[in-house]
Amino acid sequence: MIRINLLPYREEQKKAGAQRQIVIGGASLGLFFLLLILLHLHISMGVAGLEAEVESARARLNVLTKETGNLEEFKADKETLGKKIGIIKDLEGDRTYSVHIMDELASRISPQSEWLTSITKKGSELRVEGVAVSNPAIAQFMKRLEDSPYIGTVDLIASKQTTISGVKLMGFVLLCEAEKG
Repeated sequence: MIRINLLPYREEQKKAGAQRQIVIGGASLGLFFLLLILLHLHISMGVAGLEAEVESARARLNVLTKETGNLEEFKADKETLGKKIGIIKDLEGDRTYSVHIMDELASRISPQSEWLTSITKKGSELRVEGVAVSNPAIAQFMKRLEDSPYIGTVDLIASKQTTISGVKLMGFVLLCEAEKG
């Protein structure tokens, strides 16, 4: 006798296989979304940590910028103070130097034959104007000035005859190079 099985066992196997595939696909999809959520949380926490580090670095940068600004201000003040001290030293040196120049002029002039009317100092150039009884008196005065340690070369710029109170005198202009003695 031949038996025929009319029960649909193959269809049940197909249904069971399809259900297994749906369950496995759903579980895989769920696991995939769970991994995506975990990855997103991990990246978000990393970004939040980096943002906190950036804020900390900005705060430190602000503090350092203030200190650097104070340092730049200090350097500028120091440079200004150095310039002022240099000017004071120059003025202090020029003060005594001018006294020496005037002393040299006073000691080198002969009151019987030469008289000074104007002395002008511009840089290291000294312009001396005056009158003398004669041209040889002017030449002698120039030689005495050249012997001074504070006066270098002496050049006669002009010499002309003038009359002062009815007396004929020689007016002169000398250009001298002032030197540090």
